[in-house]
Amino acid sequence: MRSAASLTAIAATLVLAACGGANAAVKPSVSGASEAAVRGPAGDYPMVLGEPFVVDGVTYTPADTLNYDSVGYAQVAGGDGVSGAHRTLPLPSYVEVTSLETGRTILVRLTQRGPMTGGDLVSLSPGAWAELGASAGGRVPVRVRRVNPPEAERALLRSGANAPARMDTPPGLLSALRRKLGIAAVASQPVLDAAPATKTLPAAPADKMAVPAAKPVTAPEKLPVKTSPEKKISPAKAVSSPVVEKPVQKAPAKAEAAPARGLFVQVGAYSTKARAEAAAKAVGGVASPAGKLWRVRAGPYKDRGQADAALAKVRAAGYADARVVTAP
Repeated sequence: MRSAASLTAIAATLVLAACGGANAAVKPSVSGASEAAVRGPAGDYPMVLGEPFVVDGVTYTPADTLNYDSVGYAQVAGGDGVSGAHRTLPLPSYVEVTSLETGRTILVRLTQRGPMTGGDLVSLSPGAWAELGASAGGRVPVRVRRVNPPEAERALLRSGANAPARMDTPPGLLSALRRKLGIAAVASQPVLDAAPATKTLPAAPADKMAVPAAKPVTAPEKLPVKTSPEKKISPAKAVSSPVVEKPVQKAPAKAEAAPARGLFVQVGAYSTKARAEAAAKAVGGVASPAGKLWRVRAGPYKDRGQADAALAKVRAAGYADARVVTAP
């Protein structure tokens, strides 16, 4: 009788933990587990799904969806470290959360069920909210994509620290994700406005100026014969001067392009100079502007063997998206 009563009490406690409060946190399944064991690899297992539940009239069924990739809105809630809450993904699991406003992407450990009100896709802890660069007291359009990070990054999040910075999402992909969520792509409007400006070519005025330039050549023909040969030579000199300028401009351009070729390890592209310089310092690379982004590269390297060895070191430092590129 005592064992049956104990089982009933445990079951009732689990039901209340799953339904009560804004979010339901994940707890170690082994009684008496040490703090070191929870923060170690064993802290990610076993993953919990749970029974279907209802939020504002909508039924959510937890599922182990490996290729989960969705867009929605994020809100800030409780939680420790860089963690978050989701309604259907296993707990714990890991996702990359991308702000559709800035393109910044962070790695988040899901440890709770939620949000338990409203229609937002995910709720983030204050630490995750700050790392994403979101403003206080608001909602942010985001992309949530499930990932399988290396154990080194999992250990950082389990201990409450931040994972290494991710590569920022390119503007073209951001526009597509905004359209998927139903947000107008404002960034594309200046490009359309700038296109007609390029149609006003200055070639037509240049041709008109070339016609009067030929008239002074015919005018000296009416002057005395002695002066006409001298003035015929001067236009020839004027014509020869632009011919000399063209090879002078082309030769340095070809000579400068040659030293820039080589094999590089591209670590990533970042939206701010500070984040790019931090990544460059971590891998011994260089941060340089590339349009609206800051690109981090290491190199150049003499051959593919050296480049592959450098790539392995960069990825071991936590930059899993790094790759070898040939820079022109």
